[in-house]
Amino acid sequence: MSFQRVVEVVYLFEHRRCCACLSYAHKEHLHTVAKVRSSSGVFNGIVNPPCTGYIRRPFALGMGWFKHWFGTRYYSLLYGHRDDSDAQGWVVSIVQRWELVPGNQVLDLACGRGRHASGFAAAGMNVAGLDISEESIAQARKAVPNAEFHVHDMREPFAVSRFDAVCCLFTSLGYFDDLNDDRAVFRAVFDALKPGGRFVIDFMNTALVLRDLVPHEQLTVDDVHFEISRSYENGVLVKRIRTNEHGRQEDFEERVQALMPEQLEEMAVGSGFVIEDRTDGPVLSPFDKSSSQRYVLWLIKPAT
Repeated sequence: MSFQRVVEVVYLFEHRRCCACLSYAHKEHLHTVAKVRSSSGVFNGIVNPPCTGYIRRPFALGMGWFKHWFGTRYYSLLYGHRDDSDAQGWVVSIVQRWELVPGNQVLDLACGRGRHASGFAAAGMNVAGLDISEESIAQARKAVPNAEFHVHDMREPFAVSRFDAVCCLFTSLGYFDDLNDDRAVFRAVFDALKPGGRFVIDFMNTALVLRDLVPHEQLTVDDVHFEISRSYENGVLVKRIRTNEHGRQEDFEERVQALMPEQLEEMAVGSGFVIEDRTDGPVLSPFDKSSSQRYVLWLIKPAT
């Protein structure tokens, strides 16, 4: 028996032991959608049972840089320009474009500290947020007490036909070494949406980023000095970040697959989505590969 299979068996045993009320149908491929059932049928909530001792699926053992970087104070300082005002612009655009109304079910995927979730909740939506960072989820729960938040690997299935809309903003795909993991995200979202539900992905305009890549940069924010280097290595955009706070140095790294629009669209269509539009950020202007700062993909799950 391979090590991978041993891990799968241990996972299934522990999951059933801790959550005896649920039955986990583990399919042949790790990325195939699983269904969680209770005695009353399909569990329509988040697939993240609040049980002690819960073990995640095997590919969660390969957590990378994002597991530990996103929840840090330095991350918040470096990306402070992504503030509540920026988030509100996205919320307004999404609500207006999709004509969402109070009571709609909205999922903020890779929600971070809940900036977008807060805006959706303020608009009267029933909001859930998922993120891999325990620190970020703890902060989101404090910031948006009227929403639900879960520590969750977005490659894993998390709901069945529950949401009217799902958003994944601020380049939150492409973090994995295997592109099949990104495909797993699309499949998980597809199954989480109701028929006719919408999914929006905000990604960088990779061609523009590669063209204008800044190899080195230094800046200081709140007495923290950042030294940043950027490179393109074997299809991956790598950002190495060294922080210096009162003489104490720490090193972090970001690694994002240099996914082109065509690749994201292939993943989306392959998961069953229909492409609705492509725009440049929340202003909703048409996407232009040579000039757009962002690549935003608007998708719909067919109603039938």
